[in-house]
Amino acid sequence: FLLQQVQGTIFPAPNFNPTMDAQLLGEALQGISCDKDVLIDILTQRCNSQRLMIAKAYRDMYGRDLITDLKENLSHHFKEVMVGLMYPPASYDAHELWHALKGVDTEEKCLIDILASRSNMEIFQMKEAYLMQYNNDLQQDIDSETSGHFRDTLMNLAQGTRMEGYADPSTAAQDAMILWEACQQKTGEHKNMLQMILCNKSYQQLWMVFQEFQNISGQDIVEAINECYDGYFQELLVAIVLCVRDKPSYFAYRLYNAIHDFGFHNKTVIRILIARSEIDLMNIRQRYKERYGKSLFHDIKHFASGHYESALLAICAGDAEDY
Repeated sequence: FLLQQVQGTIFPAPNFNPTMDAQLLGEALQGISCDKDVLIDILTQRCNSQRLMIAKAYRDMYGRDLITDLKENLSHHFKEVMVGLMYPPASYDAHELWHALKGVDTEEKCLIDILASRSNMEIFQMKEAYLMQYNNDLQQDIDSETSGHFRDTLMNLAQGTRMEGYADPSTAAQDAMILWEACQQKTGEHKNMLQMILCNKSYQQLWMVFQEFQNISGQDIVEAINECYDGYFQELLVAIVLCVRDKPSYFAYRLYNAIHDFGFHNKTVIRILIARSEIDLMNIRQRYKERYGKSLFHDIKHFASGHYESALLAICAGDAEDY
């Protein structure tokens, strides 16, 4: 099982002074033309808990809400980045899910990205934040805005009941057989068993199950799922498998996809960079370079521009030799 140093790109700033940061932000926002470089320098170079302290100092100093002021002074994607940085991680996930569920069209890919990749604890906190922010129950909203086996699988993931750290080699082959049969038979009952295994077994267990699946079928589980199923159900199952195998690789793939196949799908790029910035964005950057030849930094530079580009590159961060 892969154990490696998981690392983000944003760390707590040393010699941190929230009052001074709040004052600088206030001056930048209240100037005749908003000084966007100051916003980038401060907000992308502080960790999330420090940004929350800055917001408190800002409120104490100006009697105003920093997020509101950012929203009023900024526009387009640059605004989304700066405002997104101000949410605590669970609130940010909740915010993204709410907009994905309640927008004009349901954004299935956003639901997949978040629910397929978060731990039980992250899911629990995100549901609490969702309830606090929107006075709605996340599971009820998923239930009413999605359908079919895609919905069943999302509902299962949203329970946050995956086993953690437990593995039983003696049942791995049995689970693999069930998965293999589910790919052959494709009945409702089989689809249900398939998602039950993928949503509830531990990562360690699934790691072994996928090995056994390969032995039994001579096929990789991802290929099998792609052959047998389609639509968002298939995408979600594949996302779960990829996250079990290597989360940074999954997000590198999603970023590459968003940048190249969807003509820089801004929402996806922004969401992944912000959400993973203190978790594994450094690893995502490494996987991206290994897999696609060009660095993430290079691709963002190529497709984005202005302060929006500067903000994304500051979050992406890193050393010059990566580019």
